[in-house]
Amino acid sequence: MSSHNGHDNRFLAKMRGIMEQESSKRIVPNTRIILGITGGIAAYKAAELARLLIKQGVEVQVVMTEAACHFITPTTMQGLSGKPVYTDQWDASVPNSMAHINLSRAADAIVIAPASGDFIAKLAHGLADDLLSTLCLARACPLIIAPAMNREMWLNAATQRNIAQLRADGVQILGPDSGIQACGEEGMGRMLEAQQLAQDIMVFFQPGLLSGKKILVTAGPTYEAIDAVRGITNRSSGKMGYAITQAALEQGAEVVLVSGPTALVKPHGAQGVNVESAAQMLDAVKRHVAGCDIFIGVAAVADYRVAQPSAQKIKKSANTLTLELLPNPDILAYVASLPKPPYCVGFAAESENLADYAEQKRRAKKLPLLVGNLAQQAIGSDDNELVLFDDGGSHALPRADKLTLARQLMQHIAQRITGEQR
Repeated sequence: MSSHNGHDNRFLAKMRGIMEQESSKRIVPNTRIILGITGGIAAYKAAELARLLIKQGVEVQVVMTEAACHFITPTTMQGLSGKPVYTDQWDASVPNSMAHINLSRAADAIVIAPASGDFIAKLAHGLADDLLSTLCLARACPLIIAPAMNREMWLNAATQRNIAQLRADGVQILGPDSGIQACGEEGMGRMLEAQQLAQDIMVFFQPGLLSGKKILVTAGPTYEAIDAVRGITNRSSGKMGYAITQAALEQGAEVVLVSGPTALVKPHGAQGVNVESAAQMLDAVKRHVAGCDIFIGVAAVADYRVAQPSAQKIKKSANTLTLELLPNPDILAYVASLPKPPYCVGFAAESENLADYAEQKRRAKKLPLLVGNLAQQAIGSDDNELVLFDDGGSHALPRADKLTLARQLMQHIAQRITGEQR
């Protein structure tokens, strides 16, 4: 076993060097965002939004209105962003007294979250009476806003006129959402949650390499019942499949996610189909594979199921228990063998001999691309390292968080599809 592990480690170490330069870059390298915060109870969500963007490698510069400081402090936002927070148009620390010019010229986008009804009105009419509104007027970069206000304020004709004007001016509007509001009323006007905003902002910066493509993803484990309370499953968190779903959405694809039992939240924008057993997963794949451009089989499908599961709990006894197991259908092989199959991507989690076993699996199932990893390094972890096997050879994706790896994988797939279509 140790010799096998040594071989695998040497193989991975060799492959790490191939894409070292690319792995150090994010899909959105050196992106700089001004996060503008206006007055509203939803300002607390801006703290989480800043954290999530920074986690993705985005440089966040916070600018707050005077009203925003009544809801969340500049000290909090400075601690999260690691940068001084600007609140005053006449800040003496700015040498040329032109913070509105300096900040906007250095930004790739300005994001206002929350954007109050008052601030939206300022933007629509070109008013500039504080630092944040002035730098929005003086910007040379895209503007993205996340409205947040009481339902009556949102539905007011004046607000709707202002939103229509901003859309006509090319401003990106994210939300709002409907739900219980701070005032106790319920309706449209809630700011989107930070997780959804962060995802939508990252989508904005992606090149849209897979726009117009339909992708079917399987993720998570399957569960094969033994009796009413016991079953056979695989050790899979589903994190890689869900990360791939998000990365595909970021590239503009339409995604259907067929997922076994997990505790994960479906990425916003994906069509989710929840299943339990391998048979249910196959049925779901059959229903959704038509018209699919890409199939990515990330799910850890149980290889066997119990021939005759018990409808009731099997009582424990001193005797041994023998179960007859039948092989489960091979979902990936089924899709790959269709008369006109989509571009099929398989996953192979091996415990040894990764290069040999993964390439054997790819060739046996006639897959254009297979993603391999060592199971002991990936299961339950938030990061991983992958090796991509295709007709061009092996391509290493050195260790990184799973979303970063998913984005690199989607770029690789997009390049291969583009090459095949030429």
